[in-house]
Parts: sequence; C-alpha cells; structure tokens
Amino acid sequence: MDRLTSMHVFAKIVASGSFAAAARQAQLSPTVVSKHVQALESWLGARLLNRSTRRVALTEAGEAFYERCTRILSEVEDATGAASALQTTLRGRLRVSAPGLFGVEQVTPAAVSFMAKHPDVSVRLDLNDRYVDVLGEGYDLAVIVSHLPDSSLIARRLAPIRFVTCAAPSYLERRGTPQHPSELRFHDCLQYNGFLWPRNEWRFVAANGDPVTTQLSPRFASATLALRIAVLQGAGVLLCPTYAVGADLAAGRLVPILTEFSIPELTAYAVHAQGRHRSAKLGSFIDLLVARFGPNPPWDRWRDA
Repeated sequence: MDRLTSMHVFAKIVASGSFAAAARQAQLSPTVVSKHVQALESWLGARLLNRSTRRVALTEAGEAFYERCTRILSEVEDATGAASALQTTLRGRLRVSAPGLFGVEQVTPAAVSFMAKHPDVSVRLDLNDRYVDVLGEGYDLAVIVSHLPDSSLIARRLAPIRFVTCAAPSYLERRGTPQHPSELRFHDCLQYNGFLWPRNEWRFVAANGDPVTTQLSPRFASATLALRIAVLQGAGVLLCPTYAVGADLAAGRLVPILTEFSIPELTAYAVHAQGRHRSAKLGSFIDLLVARFGPNPPWDRWRDA
C-alpha cells in the first residue's frame, strides 16, 4: 500500500479515536483502514495501536511514530500548496534558452518587460547558437529558429524568420553590387558559423522558382553577434536573418542586395516539454512572446518603409 496514504489513515484513527470514525472520514471500509495500519506495522516492525472493542490507544512506538507522522504530513501539505501556487500564480524562476542575437535583441526586452509586470518572477536566459535538449538541460522554455521541432515537445509558432543578403554602403561603393548569386564568389562573404544552413553554401530561389545554390569560401565566419559588427564595418556581404539587421536596414546603415532572389524562410518557435501541468508563468511568458512578434514581427517592418 502507499505509505503516505497509510500515514494519513493512521493519523485519522488517532485523531478520531476509532477505526470506524477514521473509515467514515477517509471514505474507506473498516477492513481497508485496518489493512493500512497492518501495512505500517509490518513496515516498521512494531505495533502502533492497542485495539479494544470501543477505542484504540497508542503504544509507545505508536506515540513516537504519530509525532513524526503528523509533522511529515504537515510538511507534505505545505509542499503541495507551494507547488500548486507556483502552477497558478506568476512567481518563481523561468529558465529560457534562445539563439544568440535573437535572444539579445528580441527575447531580452520581452523578458525585461515580463519581469516588470510580474515582480515575483525571475528569468535566467541562456544564449545558445545550437540545438538544446529542453528536458535534459532543464529548460522551462527554448526559443528556437528552425523547421518544426521534435514532436516530443510542444511547439508554439512565434514568428516567421526571413533572410536578407546585405552589405554596408561603404563595401558596395568599394567592391560593387552583385546582381546574381553566382557573383558572390568574387566578393568577401561573411559566413554564419552555426546550424541554420550548410556551411559555405548559400541557397536562393530565382523569380521563376528555380533553386540557386552558391558555394563560398568566406573571408570571415562567426556567430551572428560578431557578423553584424563585421558587416556594419564594411567587411563584406552577409546573408542573415532579418531580425539581426532589421534596424540597420531601416536606418540605411546596411543595404539589401540580390532582392530578386528569395531565400527560404524558417520559423521561430517556443518549445517546452509535454505535460498537463504547465505553470502560469510559462504560459504567460509564451503569450507575451506571441503578442510581441507575430506574423509581421517588428524587425521586418523596414520592408514597409
């Protein structure tokens, strides 16, 4: 039998003074109540109750066990209440993973806004330009930029991730503007050193729908944070997510090129482990991300200017 349940039944017997009263309170038969006590006595190797026809009395071992039993049951009740409160109220810690620059530029402001609205919530944000094991690494939530993730996770679509090929005006004045992806082999290209697409290969789609793949020998390869600095300084041509350079394109610090060739999109997802009991803070944070991003995310509004 479940020992915690047996302890509950034992405590009810002592408090009520009889097996029959404990049975009524626990909505069990007297036979089941008796079996719970027998299971405890067998487990402890000691008699807990002296039984008479009218009432029960604690043995010396029973008194010692009852004192500790009530303390344990009280602590279990407190722990249950605390866990339930974390599920239904917005407090506690959220551990979140997000890609480097997306995490810095987009998820960080969202987290700051969320904490300002909910002062009892703290956030740990890890920046990872790699796939993370949400369960194995202990994350409540991972924001990923990918195709639809593993079905063992619950995924909520946050925003489309579009791409742009761009360069600084100073670079284009110095080296000229390529008109076709094949011309990129004559340019200094900046390569994302991550998992979004095959290394040293940029893929486009022509206006007629034909795929166009260009093999590169990049001058500089790194993570998105470093690539943004390099392209702004005129180091070369960069193909990257628009969330990385949307503000720079809007301000004219960067210029989109090869605009007649589209680039296959990805999607940003919020993913978390499956389970019936999603905490209130996790659900509210995901709702905030969805509201901030959406199908026309703020980093893509330079296209409408």
